[in-house]
Amino acid sequence: MSHPVATAEQHEHELAALELIEHPTVQAARKQIADRWLERADPSPAMREAFPAAFEEVMFSAAIWSSNQNPLRPKVTCITRLEHTVDGRRVPGSRWGIDNPDTVYRVIPISGEERYVIRGRVGAQRMTENYFTLWDSNMLSLDVLNGTTMEVDSDGSFEITVGPEVVSSNHITTQPTAKELYVRDVLLDWGRDDPNAFTVERIGGNGAAWTLDDQAQRTADMMAYFADFTGKLAHGAYKLPPNRFSMSWTADHSGGLRNQVYVMGRYELADDEAFVVDVSDGGAKYFTVPLGNKWGTTLDILDRTGSLNKAQSAPNADGTYTYVISATDPGVHNWIDTGGLPEGLLTLRMAEFPAGGATEDLSAQGRVVKLDELPELPSVDRAAQLAERRSAYLRRLPEAV
Repeated sequence: MSHPVATAEQHEHELAALELIEHPTVQAARKQIADRWLERADPSPAMREAFPAAFEEVMFSAAIWSSNQNPLRPKVTCITRLEHTVDGRRVPGSRWGIDNPDTVYRVIPISGEERYVIRGRVGAQRMTENYFTLWDSNMLSLDVLNGTTMEVDSDGSFEITVGPEVVSSNHITTQPTAKELYVRDVLLDWGRDDPNAFTVERIGGNGAAWTLDDQAQRTADMMAYFADFTGKLAHGAYKLPPNRFSMSWTADHSGGLRNQVYVMGRYELADDEAFVVDVSDGGAKYFTVPLGNKWGTTLDILDRTGSLNKAQSAPNADGTYTYVISATDPGVHNWIDTGGLPEGLLTLRMAEFPAGGATEDLSAQGRVVKLDELPELPSVDRAAQLAERRSAYLRRLPEAV
């Protein structure tokens, strides 16, 4: 197989999406959605300035995702990528919905009445967290296959069957309401972890393709849905007071990952302030601390520390972790860089707890301090940290090199 993400099929799909977003139906919807979203959100000047770039990503992600929704002609498409180039053409980023910067998100359309086979190979370095989740049209989980415990041959190859009857040990059982497989390959160590490579085959061959006009309408509908979905997420966060957050276990709805803890909140800081976050992970093998804007896209994760996960962070002496969120570099290892955005969203995620669940010390607490009053924390060579970060990320985005 080729690169697990930058496949020929992925590139073909991205180039087709570039043509799709120029369709008159899509262009008309885009203008209406932008106007309505801005009116409803009533953004601050800083967040208004961030809107054009974020909006482009959210809308392009809708084009990418909506154009792989035909269960009779399934493909594997990665729906959340950074900007890159394919055949000399600029492909916009496609982040949306407050994505996780550690995750390679891929989708496969599924009909509950059809049967499919997914064939692939795990990487040399297996992931800490990997799930194949079967959703209905409301993002309700119908079945979940854990990619870290599925059966894999000695050469790393695997086969997953999908259908109403169980026919293999690696099987995902469908129901009539099934719509798609949502695959999360979570890379804890960007420099070592490898996403799975896989393809999909519908048993019985491919069915009829959708017309361009039909596809354009589906894209316009998904663009509106993405804007509304993200707007509701942001509205929920902005109802909370700034520099506070709440912790909750996810349920199997709204796209949440089963048995994962989310810490949701928002920051709002002056130039001379920092939001200091203390984390005790409760035994979680994986957690991440990313920042996002009101429009649902994460901040600069390639050339700035707009997120840090457990493998990228320096622990305190007692095993806890302390993060400093600020626009100014405080010189500490665990700096979450706001990129100059004075407000934004914090969506800390914790997962893969010990058998029996999280330990009693699970907690996340935050406080605002002046930059010149920060506690003593592990330091870092920032240039080396950023160089390593960029190199590691580009393993999953080779087109950007």
